[in-house]
Amino acid sequence: MTQFWGVDADPTAQGRIKGARPVAVLDIGSNSVRLVVYERHARALTPLYNEKSACALGRGIAQTGRLAEANMDKAIEAMKRFALVARMMRVGKVYILATSAVRDAANRKEFVAAVEAVMEAPVRVLTGEEEAHYAALGVVAGIPGFTGVVGDLGGGSLELSDIANGRDNNGESFELGVIRLQDDADGSPKKAAALVRERLKNSIIANDEEGARFAAIGGTWRSLAKLHQSHRDYSLHMVQDYVVKADDMIAFCEDIVAADSLKAYPGSTNVSNSRRELVPFGAAVMAEILKVGRFGSVVFSALGVREGYLYGKLDEREREIDPLIQGAEELSVLRSRSPAHANDLIEFTSQYFDCARIAETPEELRLRIVSCLLADIGWRSHPDYRGPQSVDSVAYGSLTGVDHPGRAFLAQVIAVRYDGPKTKAAQLLAPLGSPELTARARLIGSLMRVAYPMTAAMPGILPRTHFTLEGTTLVLNLPADYAFLNGDHLRNRVRQFAEGAGHTDSRVVVG
Repeated sequence: MTQFWGVDADPTAQGRIKGARPVAVLDIGSNSVRLVVYERHARALTPLYNEKSACALGRGIAQTGRLAEANMDKAIEAMKRFALVARMMRVGKVYILATSAVRDAANRKEFVAAVEAVMEAPVRVLTGEEEAHYAALGVVAGIPGFTGVVGDLGGGSLELSDIANGRDNNGESFELGVIRLQDDADGSPKKAAALVRERLKNSIIANDEEGARFAAIGGTWRSLAKLHQSHRDYSLHMVQDYVVKADDMIAFCEDIVAADSLKAYPGSTNVSNSRRELVPFGAAVMAEILKVGRFGSVVFSALGVREGYLYGKLDEREREIDPLIQGAEELSVLRSRSPAHANDLIEFTSQYFDCARIAETPEELRLRIVSCLLADIGWRSHPDYRGPQSVDSVAYGSLTGVDHPGRAFLAQVIAVRYDGPKTKAAQLLAPLGSPELTARARLIGSLMRVAYPMTAAMPGILPRTHFTLEGTTLVLNLPADYAFLNGDHLRNRVRQFAEGAGHTDSRVVVG
């Protein structure tokens, strides 16, 4: 068998962005240590590798003031593997961030020295304010335009920050991490709730305007979000940008706190062993925060300190890049037959919208652009499965900067683009968006079905075509040298689109 890749060869596959140098963040938390390797340091971060080890470094800190030797040994052993992974993946830079447990420990110097010896990189021990700052930037990175309060719940501490206009302020840190809280409350979630109320009474959130949004970060809160999704039978099992009304989440959390056992609350069997006993304490913190801050809703963020730290290292110009559009552009380059055709498709759909006098909000325009960039990512799939597989890539992919209704919109566009107006490929996700948003998505998908028979996904053809309206008749105009395109297939696609768009008739005109 021919060997295409050897140990000394460049391991980068053709499906990776050319010239991209991986960057990694090693996050040393109170509950776990985690290494995440990203394809490159950019506005839209794509994880190449993600591994964690549950080491519980924060366990016992409140009582002894020290990191336990056994837990340190477990963390160092995990990092030996992480160091090997970073070398194998040819990571250009590894950033090592340590949070609450390490900064509070009397023996932190010993532990930090051991980490630096293994990883051959410096460790940055974040202050509570710095941790709050980077957590806030993580939310900004994943949810552009977010305004409200960010909370990052770790094993040792809780960080809170206000965010407005992409900037955070009033960062504060509390000894309310789930491991520390479990220790302080003698294993009682009900007692933990009382401790949270007491410690938060002078927090910034007590003075915030009623009805604001709260963004939740942290592994325990991610587990809580997944439990709530299961409880609601929610159709998109994705934590990022999952939104819940505050009253609903408070009631859900209080049911967990009131359970008779740390392992017997609703849905507990679906939580990992390392998180199961911690979720009730995370629920206690969540409920009290939402009540003290009089929040209107909570949105969960899968992006936090790691992504916020990398976002903070971008220059101002790079920060202004739309992560959703950048991520879609990358997928177009990596998976479509011609990325240039996507730009033609954007102009083609724009020309129809102008012709039909269809107004767009900035967000609707943004989603249309992204749908055009993603329109050809499924061409390698079997024809019978291009629709469902492309829907999966879009709806369940790692794109950031898009909420759940937006994912449903993109999924609807792609489903219709591949399988036609009668497709059921994205039907499960349709309720996440409004009927108006779904109708617009299906319109765009049907318009794409007019474009592709003319172009075979190659650029340069669509700019020479245009739509006009003759009363209520939609006319597709082709140049004379494209007369051969005016066949039954194209006319049927134009007719099908016109009917769905509300035009009474359609024609294809040459010349």
